[in-house]
Amino acid sequence: MRPVPKWALLSSVCAPVLLVAGWTIAALLEGPAYDPVTQTISVLAAYGAAGSWVMNGAFVALGICHLLTAWGLRAAAPAGRVALAGGGVAALGVALLPVPSSGGSLHHGSVVVAGFTLLAVWPVLAADRGAAAPWGLRPVTSVTVTALIGAGAAWFLVEMSRNGAIGVVERLLTVFQSVWPLVVVASCLCHPGNARPPE
Repeated sequence: MRPVPKWALLSSVCAPVLLVAGWTIAALLEGPAYDPVTQTISVLAAYGAAGSWVMNGAFVALGICHLLTAWGLRAAAPAGRVALAGGGVAALGVALLPVPSSGGSLHHGSVVVAGFTLLAVWPVLAADRGAAAPWGLRPVTSVTVTALIGAGAAWFLVEMSRNGAIGVVERLLTVFQSVWPLVVVASCLCHPGNARPPE
């Protein structure tokens, strides 16, 4: 196993912290007009929203964190690292293509779907089939995580079809997706093989 640098822990910790801080502060700036239960995070980043600069800043920070984590996560399979980095690029794209204040946007929606998909499949693509793999990169763990994200996506679609708690489901999914790289990095750093010098 190639060692994972300790700085990858910092980038992976910052991702969920900055994301949650971003939507919390942006929602406070937006005031009671914003309903976090039934409205998505993208509403906070929309053109004209009071806290759009905060939410878009959080998306940029999230993207940079994912890119750094993908770079440092050398124990993962290359395809998984590329997918995680792609999720980071998509987060940057979400900030560059916010939804208009009047409603949805095909460009914004496409970037969101691409980013969500990449962050859903990166655990499976990053899996290490070796017997001595860190537990966060083992195939069973990776498949389970991707399946959970897929189930969450189905739940999101159900809530969307009935105009339900899409804001709640979206937040649960995005937090899970932003925390999982941290879990993988931590499992690699705790793994005995991480102490070996790079080859």
